[in-house]
Amino acid sequence: MVEQPKLKPYSSAEAFDQNAEARAIPFGTVARDEPERIAALRTPPKVDAALLDRGRAQYEIYCTPCHGLAGRGDGIIVERGFPPPPSYMEPRLRAAPAEHFVDVITNGWGVMYSYAARVEPRDRWAIAAYIRALQLAGAGEMADAGGEAGR
Repeated sequence: MVEQPKLKPYSSAEAFDQNAEARAIPFGTVARDEPERIAALRTPPKVDAALLDRGRAQYEIYCTPCHGLAGRGDGIIVERGFPPPPSYMEPRLRAAPAEHFVDVITNGWGVMYSYAARVEPRDRWAIAAYIRALQLAGAGEMADAGGEAGR
C-alpha cells in the first residue's frame, strides 16, 4: 500500500479543478444523520433522573468554565479576566423557556460561541433541564423541577 498511486492531502491533482486534491464540500450536501439531529432539536425529551444526570455531566464539562457550578456566572474564566456571563438566577433567564437555552447552546449568544459541533441535540436538552434544576434549587423550589425539559 505504501508504493501505490494515491492522492495525499494538499498535493496536486491534475484531474480536479485548480489542481487541488483537497476540495470543498459540494453545495447542498447534507450529512446522513442531519434530519435526525434536526428532529431531536425540535422535540424536548421527558425530564427524568437519567436526563438530569446526563445534563449535569455535560454541564460540568462544557458550561462550568464560564457559568460556574451553580450557574451564577462565576466560572474560572471570570478569574482570568473574561467578562462574566449572566447568572441563570436573573429574572429574565428564570422566565426563559428551555428552548432558549437549547438555542443558545446551538447558535451561541453574545461572546459565547456555538456548541452545536460539540454537544449532541439530546445533550443540549439535558443541559437545559439541568439549568432549570439549578434555577429551581437556587430559588428553593426543587420539588417543582418536573415536566418536559424543565418547562
